[in-house]
Amino acid sequence: MTLNILFLSITIKKRRISVEEAIHQEMVEKIYQENKDRQIYMHHWM
Repeated sequence: MTLNILFLSITIKKRRISVEEAIHQEMVEKIYQENKDRQIYMHHWM
């Protein structure tokens, strides 16, 4: 009789972001929102 058992452990750690990464992420979100607003405006304008 053979018993095969697989043990798997996963470790998840919260990633800390630096100040530069946080500023970059805010800029990306701002540009994304501006482009989205511009697309909505152009769609309603047509």
